[in-house]
Amino acid sequence: MTKQILIIDDDPDYVEAVSAMIESRGHKVEAASDSTKGLKKINDNKPDLIILDVMMETKDEGFRFARKLKRNDEFKNIPILMLTSIREATGFDFSLEVGDNKWLPVDDYCDKLVKKEDLLAKIEKLLKL
Repeated sequence: MTKQILIIDDDPDYVEAVSAMIESRGHKVEAASDSTKGLKKINDNKPDLIILDVMMETKDEGFRFARKLKRNDEFKNIPILMLTSIREATGFDFSLEVGDNKWLPVDDYCDKLVKKEDLLAKIEKLLKL
């Protein structure tokens, strides 16, 4: 079954690569380069899954955006996969914070250097396919 996935990330090359992987599984992908554009796309066409970067216009934009979405009754049930290189950039591992409604209210988390098979498995699990 085709699902709608929104990638919010400011790295166009990475978005293109991840989009190709996801589309190879038959899903439709849209992208936004920041949270403002992402929110517009979410309002226009509610996705089945959001893949969200952390460091975009600010170093913590993804964290703030995830909290904003999960506080919104209309969007709180959309699964969020945080896909980021923040560990590489800062040395901090946020994976233990996944699901913490106050700090990191996302459904799953992985580093951008994830293997293709592992990323696709996480996506499929969040889409419950």
